[in-house]
Amino acid sequence: MNTVFKSLKIGKYIIKYPIFQGGMGVGISWDELAGNVSKEGCLGIISAVGTGYYKNMQFVDKILSSKPFEAINFYSKTALNEIFKNARKICGNKPLGTNILYAINDYGRVVKDACEAGTNMIITGAGLPTNMPEFTKNFPEVALIPIISSAKALRIICKRWSERYKRIPDAVVVEGPLSGGHQGFKYEDCFKKEYQLENIVPEIVQESKQWGNIPIIAAGGIWDHDDIHKMMSLGASGVQMGTRFLGTKECDAKTYQKILPYIKKEDIELIKSPVGYPARALRVGVLKRLEEGNAPKVQCISNCVTPCQRGKEAKKVGYCIADSLGKGHLGNLDEGLYFSGANGYRIDKILSVKELVNELTQRDK
Repeated sequence: MNTVFKSLKIGKYIIKYPIFQGGMGVGISWDELAGNVSKEGCLGIISAVGTGYYKNMQFVDKILSSKPFEAINFYSKTALNEIFKNARKICGNKPLGTNILYAINDYGRVVKDACEAGTNMIITGAGLPTNMPEFTKNFPEVALIPIISSAKALRIICKRWSERYKRIPDAVVVEGPLSGGHQGFKYEDCFKKEYQLENIVPEIVQESKQWGNIPIIAAGGIWDHDDIHKMMSLGASGVQMGTRFLGTKECDAKTYQKILPYIKKEDIELIKSPVGYPARALRVGVLKRLEEGNAPKVQCISNCVTPCQRGKEAKKVGYCIADSLGKGHLGNLDEGLYFSGANGYRIDKILSVKELVNELTQRDK
C-alpha cells in the first residue's frame, strides 16, 4: 500500500516523516548516522552510550587498558558535545534526539549533558524513568520520550510525572520483543503472542487517550513501508527503526557493513546481558568466543551500568557489555558484540540513508 505519511509533531518540533531512527550504542548511531537521518526528514537519534570511544577516545580524560576509565569517561561530555556539533553540520537545525539508557551510571548527569549539547528530544529505555523530568527542569523545550512495553508502564509514568512534575511524556516509544539490543520483557515473554508489538500497541494507544492522546511510536521488527502503515492503522503516530539503519553506509559502526549481508536468521539470538534484560545480538565476535569457551577475561573498567554491580553480572554472563560493544564499534570481529533486531538477516545490501528513507516513504513511487 502506497501511503503518504503525515508529518509528526513531538513537543514543539515537527518531523517531516513519522520515523525515528533507533538510538544505538556504542558508536552505531552517532554524528554521521543521526545527522543524515535528520537531514532526510526523519528523527536522527544520537546514542549517549559509550561516547568515550568516539574517534579513538581522543576526547577522554583518562584511559585504562585501552578503555575509557569510569563512567565519567565512558559517558564523555566532551565527546557528546563534539558528536552533536558534527551532526549539526550535517542536519542543521532539524530535530535531533538523544537516547540515554535509564540503567546507566550517571543517568542524571548524562541527561543534562545532552540538553547542554543541544538535543531536542531525550529517549530513555532500559528501566522506567519515573524521575526523568527532574534532570531537564532548566530545559523545558526538550521533549521527553520514555520507551515502554506495556499500558501499565505508561500509566505509572504518567501518574508519577503528573503528580511530581506537572507534565506527561511528549511521546512514548512502544517497543516489542523483535527489536535489537535490550528488551523490556522477560526472556520467555519475548516469544509469547500477547507481548508482540501488534498486540501491545492498541492497548497502549487506549491508555494514552486517558492522558491526552500522547503520540505513540511503535518499535521492534518494523521493516518496510507496509509495516509502518500497519502500525499507524493500529493507532501509532509513527515508528522507530533501528536495524534498517544498521544496514546503511552512514552507520557509524562500519563493521556492520561487512557482517550484515552474510547473516542468516539462525545467526541472531536472544542472550543474557549484564544490564539485567535479555538482548538480541548476532552470533559473532564475543558470543562466538563464548560458545568456543575462549572469551576474553571480564574486567570492569568503565563501570557503565548500575545493574552490573561493577562487573559482577558481567562475569555471570561471560562478557563485559561496555568492552564488547566498544570493541564492536572499533571493528574487532573477534571480541566485539554486535546487536541486531530479529530481521537483521533480511539486509542483503548496504544502502545510503537517503536511499533507505526514499524506500520507506515511497517518495519515488
